[in-house]
Amino acid sequence: MEKVFESERIIFVKATLELVPDYLEMVNDIEHVARFIGDRRKPYTEDEERAYIQDKIDNNAVMFSMIERSTGKFIGNTEFFSRKDNDAEWGIVITAAMQDKGYGKEALLRMTDYGFNELGLERIRLTVFTGNARAFHVYQKCGFREYHRNNVDIFMDMRKEDLKVNEPAGR
Repeated sequence: MEKVFESERIIFVKATLELVPDYLEMVNDIEHVARFIGDRRKPYTEDEERAYIQDKIDNNAVMFSMIERSTGKFIGNTEFFSRKDNDAEWGIVITAAMQDKGYGKEALLRMTDYGFNELGLERIRLTVFTGNARAFHVYQKCGFREYHRNNVDIFMDMRKEDLKVNEPAGR
């Protein structure tokens, strides 16, 4: 696995076919994971997941798998997508076994820093389901602000100009 960068407890590596079994376990966990990332309730097949990851690799997507530094365990994936100019949407998915350990907040802070300082983004957006109060609270604590809401989703963003000069994102 090719390490790209890291944070205190997380090693961020490029998405790889080697982790397809971990990805499948995560995205097919309807109760703890999948219900927060989309409407699909039918399990993905290995072929579907391989094709999805291969497409991400082929298109040089800004997608990283997160590995726990101390154990080498798979945590989840994070990605910047829907990028247009200096604006991108951020997303994250964490396996059930690695939830509630602070990895989401740590990943968000590191990815926000990476987005603004390495990718040159000026605005980072994210969408959270209205029923995911835990994630909404974390995003607020990290400095994201709600700019729109409907019955299903809350839309939030952070702008580089809102950060203090030379201060890491979300602090």
